[in-house]
Amino acid sequence: MPSFKSHVISFVLRHSRKQAFSSPENLQRWIASARKTEDHQPPALVRSRLDITTREVNGFPVYEIAPRGDEQRRILYLHGGAYVFEITPYHWHLIAEMADRLGFGITVPIYPIAPEHDFHDMFGMVGEVYRQMLDETEARDITFMGDSAGGNMAVVLTMMAAEQALPLPSRHVLISPGLDMSLSNPKLFEAERNDPWLGIPGGLEAIRMYSAGIDRSDWHISPVYGDLSVLPKTLLLTGSRDLLTPDNLIFAEKARAAGVEVDVIHEQGMFHVWPLIDMPESRRARQRIVAFLSETGAPARQGARTRFEAPSAEAAE
Repeated sequence: MPSFKSHVISFVLRHSRKQAFSSPENLQRWIASARKTEDHQPPALVRSRLDITTREVNGFPVYEIAPRGDEQRRILYLHGGAYVFEITPYHWHLIAEMADRLGFGITVPIYPIAPEHDFHDMFGMVGEVYRQMLDETEARDITFMGDSAGGNMAVVLTMMAAEQALPLPSRHVLISPGLDMSLSNPKLFEAERNDPWLGIPGGLEAIRMYSAGIDRSDWHISPVYGDLSVLPKTLLLTGSRDLLTPDNLIFAEKARAAGVEVDVIHEQGMFHVWPLIDMPESRRARQRIVAFLSETGAPARQGARTRFEAPSAEAAE
């Protein structure tokens, strides 16, 4: 049964964030408002806990969280935000917990977002970030991790790397990814009614602004239609009250049919990107992520504590 806190957060989202996705005009207004306050820098509590440096790739910041000790493994974290919103403190606190509990190095590109930029700018930047990672780290030691739009980008980036004959990451962690933008699944419309956060009209506007005219059914936009056989072992987390879940479950079936090992966490009662927000269900989800990424190496720190030093639900993106 979903926790009381999850019900409270769902209520807040339905009466706030859901409005942003109710129409193209509303989404544009929310973007304009967000640009006045967005700040991609890690919160002070995160900076105080971790060794973080910054560099630039293609004129955009990339944050590097140093690994612990002689740990070789690294995560490329691609944040969500419908391709139009900046990274938030919620993302940073999840990233910090993964760094703290796993000891991995984590690379966080602050990639260009729409409508000021488009698909080509985004993947030009994150593609270069990945190539630079490969100069220092074996692909077998790299995981792509992303939420929402960032989950889409993780899958597309792997497919693009395969097309370019680059070494591919060893694992994916996908949190409520957007994997099919074609709207070909009739179950989406019922899912939209149950989703306290996302809406189809605003979502389509976000895709329009970012996709650079590429058809929504092209695998660069909807990777469920790409060559799934190139994907690595994947942990996919999705909730029963998420607009994107029907397509996520289809993706998992298709990927398994293509020979990919996919572990699915389908959490009843959960909304979009619930592992980012402090509540009992997200603590379970984070533990599953840590366990998944600890399978091929040393166990996570036994003394590390789960931390949620995140802001209130009203500030979520």
